[in-house]
Amino acid sequence: MPRYPQAILVSCEVPWDEREQLIESVFREEIRDTLKAGFGHVYIFGTAGEGYAVDLPRFKRVAEIFWEETKGKAVSAMVGAIALSTALSLERIKIAYDLGFRCFQIAMPCWGALNDNEVMKFFRDVCGAYPDASFLHYNLPRAKRILNGADYKKLVAAVPNLVGTKNTGGGHGRAEDLMKNSPELQHFFGEDNFPYGCFYGECSLLSSLAAVAPEATKELFEAGRKMQVERVFRLRHFFHELLQGLLKELLALDRIDGAYDKIWIRLSGLETMPLRLLSPYEGFTEAQYQVVKERYLGKFNRGRFTE
Repeated sequence: MPRYPQAILVSCEVPWDEREQLIESVFREEIRDTLKAGFGHVYIFGTAGEGYAVDLPRFKRVAEIFWEETKGKAVSAMVGAIALSTALSLERIKIAYDLGFRCFQIAMPCWGALNDNEVMKFFRDVCGAYPDASFLHYNLPRAKRILNGADYKKLVAAVPNLVGTKNTGGGHGRAEDLMKNSPELQHFFGEDNFPYGCFYGECSLLSSLAAVAPEATKELFEAGRKMQVERVFRLRHFFHELLQGLLKELLALDRIDGAYDKIWIRLSGLETMPLRLLSPYEGFTEAQYQVVKERYLGKFNRGRFTE
């Protein structure tokens, strides 16, 4: 059995005002809306949550509010720590740990690609510093090295509180490799590769589109869990069409993840979510958003999946 429960994992994005300060009321509303929609595994500070861009004061205040809105509820709340070194990762983890969090998402330092010995040292030093906490690895190309199933197999033996991974790329091949060679970890796949992972055992869904298509997200997850093959692939196709059909020309601009994810939050009904990102990254304009909104309301019936 994997070390972490099977689930749908959803990111909470962070709203910034014109001075790049947190808009606390909007952030609280977003968290509450996400939980009300039925998503019980939530996190802050991935790429879409601009975890790479915040300084420590912003990190601390966002984490404080996230703790206040999730503590005492039947929810698993995770905090990301994206940094350029082990020391900086641990600095952020300590802030969240002292608040009460016990589940963290980590990415390898990206200034230079880590070799095998450095990979092992990073995970031992970070995860080993908090043996009563759980860690999920964010396995992304920006770290300059993608870990495969054999890499994780070594880490599983050496790091008992490494419990899961996030993998949104690699298609069928990577899903098969991870599921076969490191089944002890709960692998969270995106809408595109989650159906492939389901062929090889218990895996989970990292949802990028939960805010804009909550019902279809839950249906995709359940279809995968039950291995309803035809249905899970029809739903995969629905999400592909939703993404391509709504964003179209915006995809070619290749903005960082949060630019797109803030559009999804706005489309979910939280119109007070600003589209801006922390410097130097560029979000989308109100005019661009309105074009996407018209497509959404006109064609996709607010993201509901229909037979």
